[in-house]
Amino acid sequence: MGMLDGKVVAVTGAGRGIGRAVAQGLAANGAKVVVNDYGVAVDGTSPTSEVAAAVVKEIEAAGGRAVANASSVTTMEGGASIVRSALDAFARIDAVVCVAGILRERMLFNMGEAEWDPVIETHLKGTFTVFRAAAPIFREQKSGTLIGFTSGAFAASVAQANYSAAKGGIVSLVRSAAAGLYKYGVTANCVAPTAKSRMSGAVPMDFKMGEPEDVAPLVSYLVSDRARHLTGQVYAINGGEIGVYNQPVVVRTMSKPGRWTPEEIAQRIDGDLGFERMPILDMLDTMAAAAARKKSAS
Repeated sequence: MGMLDGKVVAVTGAGRGIGRAVAQGLAANGAKVVVNDYGVAVDGTSPTSEVAAAVVKEIEAAGGRAVANASSVTTMEGGASIVRSALDAFARIDAVVCVAGILRERMLFNMGEAEWDPVIETHLKGTFTVFRAAAPIFREQKSGTLIGFTSGAFAASVAQANYSAAKGGIVSLVRSAAAGLYKYGVTANCVAPTAKSRMSGAVPMDFKMGEPEDVAPLVSYLVSDRARHLTGQVYAINGGEIGVYNQPVVVRTMSKPGRWTPEEIAQRIDGDLGFERMPILDMLDTMAAAAARKKSAS
């Protein structure tokens, strides 16, 4: 008996990389899987449906059950089609896992709509369209799991304002889904993987990265009935290390009777309130110092 026997799960972006590993992991644990992939290149161009069909063949060869869906997640019709594929093939749906994404890197001061819109549309809207299609069904059956894929980049990224904004939006979307569907017994969680993929291959820094297959067991667990008590969480995973992000809360306050003036804020903010330094800034300082040493040595 597998942990997911009887479950039906739709996975977007499942034709390659992390999505493929997740789909295969779900099937290996007993789930019936809808393998969705529009089949585009890493920048979102040149779609082909062959990748989804290939993963279905791999799952079936391993003894699992799956169907392919090549719809784009960027439209409401596409999101509905993915959920409908599960109902048509397996007569139910228990979870959706939204991995689909593209990458178009450019510094903020050079970024245009051609980089911004497709990335937001694929990651953030693409998560919404599938969540939106599944949510009424989950509400009616009083069960179901929504899983969004974010990234540590939601905290900040240098040349990926579009990607970071989309990934931050997914975190807020998942938390909102967790709150809005809580009374119906539906859970919503996020996974923030660090793993080798087509998109991570563009990262210039020497990060330790796990494999796509490392991510799959966490997703299978979150889909299972043993994770019914978890909702609104963001789990990071890198190889054999799993972490959980803190919930966004106000950590300090300062106050006075009445309205503040700018001068009063300037006088008190450093001593009474302070700030929370962005961790990425320390990394950028370290990189800048190393570059300066290298330049002076040459």
